[in-house]
Amino acid sequence: MQLKLPSTPTRPGEKGQAIILIIFAIIGLIGVSALAIDGTNAFLDSRRAETAASAAALTAALTRIEGGNWRAAALATAAANGYDNNGVTNTVEMNTPPLSGPYSGNSEYIEVIITSHLKTYFAVVIGVPYITNRSLVISQSKPSELGEMFKGYALVSLAPETQCELHRGFWIHSEATLNFEGGGLFVNSNNPECAFISFGSGSIRVRDASPISVVGGADIQKPKLITPYPIETGIAPIPFPIPYKMPRAGCGSKIATPDGLGSISSGNWDEGVFPPEGVTILGSGVYCLQDDFIVADGTYLEGGNVVIVMEDGNVKISGSAEVHLGAPQSGPNQGLLIYMPVGNRGIISLNGNDDSEFKGTILAPGADLRINGLDNLHGAAYRSQIIAYYVEVDGTDNILIKYEDEQNYDTYTMPEVILIK
Repeated sequence: MQLKLPSTPTRPGEKGQAIILIIFAIIGLIGVSALAIDGTNAFLDSRRAETAASAAALTAALTRIEGGNWRAAALATAAANGYDNNGVTNTVEMNTPPLSGPYSGNSEYIEVIITSHLKTYFAVVIGVPYITNRSLVISQSKPSELGEMFKGYALVSLAPETQCELHRGFWIHSEATLNFEGGGLFVNSNNPECAFISFGSGSIRVRDASPISVVGGADIQKPKLITPYPIETGIAPIPFPIPYKMPRAGCGSKIATPDGLGSISSGNWDEGVFPPEGVTILGSGVYCLQDDFIVADGTYLEGGNVVIVMEDGNVKISGSAEVHLGAPQSGPNQGLLIYMPVGNRGIISLNGNDDSEFKGTILAPGADLRINGLDNLHGAAYRSQIIAYYVEVDGTDNILIKYEDEQNYDTYTMPEVILIK
């Protein structure tokens, strides 16, 4: 005898419910796929659009500084990065000044907006046929400006990295007193302990409101000898090489020629130490030297409207020499007295007796500067802006550096291209 098992009854509508559940599961899988695949594509496109907008904005700023067609250059850069401004899949918009935000109204700024429309693969099933990305980047094209260098600091030490025992950024010692008028002191070293060093009885007096500014830290043995005190530390550094257009003072084919009566005309000098024996007067013009410039003990030298270009060699002004030198008062070298190009890593030693005077900028961005002379108790002074890599001040004199912009060299800042965001 066979037993017959009872059949399980099928409820009405179960097959239809299963189909609905399967459809919802498929839609869910498509949604997850859309999120995974289309979302990833959207993220990658957003990154590419931002990169393209940044490149286009930088190209636009740089091309505008160079005087070219910056709009065409920016569009070409965007196209090279996959966004050709076809009006369908992407648009590239440029505005100067920006239409809104903190830079609106300022024509130094260029706004680049890339809008891309990315076709989806799976999200279209759930009603999302396109994903739109919008990338906005702003760049700044800052043109060159003619003006004083280093914000009018009278003495500048440029070395960005220094040590405490050797290769010091700024070091004053012995019994020297350094006085400033019209401009203060800037030390570019980032050494946190000894960018600025004051030992012994070396003192600094700033006679007006000009600051003593140091990027790193200070090692001051006797704070009462420093005015103002405390000095400013933690200042923003200056880039090196320095962001200024350097002088183009040159001599061409002209040869400096002594007249046999104590004077010499301007030009190139490659016959050893300058000035030659017996010369006490420099004629106006530019002197291009290949060897040392030495004014020895007990000698006299004067020259107005002169520029000394130290293509090679060192400068040594002895302590008992009497020197009266003044920079040109007009023309392209106006205010420039001594120039040592950055490739000349020599020594520039400034002294002179109590009647000596220098007028004009002493620019030696790669040199080691040593000042230990010109006692202003008798009227001697550096009416100069003095710029060097390392700076050491010693001796026993009361040294005055008096900065007046009209007596010194103005030049152009280097143009800047800055990516804002």
